[in-house]
Amino acid sequence: MAKELFITTDLQREWMDKLSKLEQQFRNSAEQTDRLAKFPKENIQSLVGMGYTTLALPKEYGGGGMTVTDMILMQETIASFDGATGLSIGWHQGVVGDLYANELWDKNNLERFAKEILKGALVNRAASEAQTGSPTRGGRPQTTAVKKDGHWVINGQKNFTSMSPVLTHSLVSCWVEEREGIGFFLVDQSSEGVSIKETWNMVGMRGTESHDLVLDNVKVSEDDFVEFSKGRRGDKLNGWLLHIPACYLGIAQAARDYAVKFAIEYSPNSIAGTISELPNVQSHIGQIDLDLMKARHFLYSVAAAYDNPERRKSMNQELGAAKHIVTNAAISIVDQAMRLVGAKSLELSNPLQRYYRDIRAGLHNPPMDDMVISKLAQSAIEGMNK
Repeated sequence: MAKELFITTDLQREWMDKLSKLEQQFRNSAEQTDRLAKFPKENIQSLVGMGYTTLALPKEYGGGGMTVTDMILMQETIASFDGATGLSIGWHQGVVGDLYANELWDKNNLERFAKEILKGALVNRAASEAQTGSPTRGGRPQTTAVKKDGHWVINGQKNFTSMSPVLTHSLVSCWVEEREGIGFFLVDQSSEGVSIKETWNMVGMRGTESHDLVLDNVKVSEDDFVEFSKGRRGDKLNGWLLHIPACYLGIAQAARDYAVKFAIEYSPNSIAGTISELPNVQSHIGQIDLDLMKARHFLYSVAAAYDNPERRKSMNQELGAAKHIVTNAAISIVDQAMRLVGAKSLELSNPLQRYYRDIRAGLHNPPMDDMVISKLAQSAIEGMNK
């Protein structure tokens, strides 16, 4: 496959080999996962069991110490097998990578939570709310945390809590009135007052079961108040969010592979040979591969820059641009694959229609296209005024 060009380390080779052994399991369950909107628990359990969810932990904490480049390579691969599995586990990998690489918590909390991750803990941020929209836009959470009798009491409801059926912990954003800012609290999902409201009823990424997280007088300790900020999270440089475009690149690759296989096998009686010999079909395939190549090279180039501390200092809007370019390219690639295959691509038994629906979800993952374009413009204007 084209991404083999980017496999350069022993860790990457080892894990690409391990993940390849899960391909048939993930592919075989993908149709039912989508049709029933059923979370792929068995897939996630397989990844946890093989130690995949500890890779983003630094080696000093007992993990694999993977880089952002390692992550996007593996996440792209998983998503090419099943998009819902890829996006779900990507949130865990991205959160853990960001927490430890950027040391967002104090040392004691990092050590404490690392032990949970090594035992199989799964975590995601719970930051979106119906009234605030994307947290990257700076909306104030309606979920609140109030200090009472030596602990914090959390009340509120979060939406888009991906992987909700198997999460062991959530990082919940709350408005902390006494400090006039936004705090993140590490909430154990088994805590009293924590429940899942099954609201997820989407046409795309159905298997992620990104239901609402309900917090009703949930008590957490002072130690679980792990982050505090008065600014927007979207303004922080976080390369670990590249798991998002990696997921949609993987889905695009799967669509491409299906379309090419179809072309070399389909032989209508109106022509001699297969449709892969037709110039217009070859034009479709060539354009698909060109778009894939451009998106993949851009994504991996940005990841490599982020992984180099010296180069990272010069980064500005590349992370958002990578998400924008890859996601929109992936949408175009799936569309082209469906045009090549024709009406059969709309059959519910055909994976292309699932790829088409899943890929659209990428537009609504952060950062949004309009924010990326706006920030690029602002950066260009500010750069000329210096």
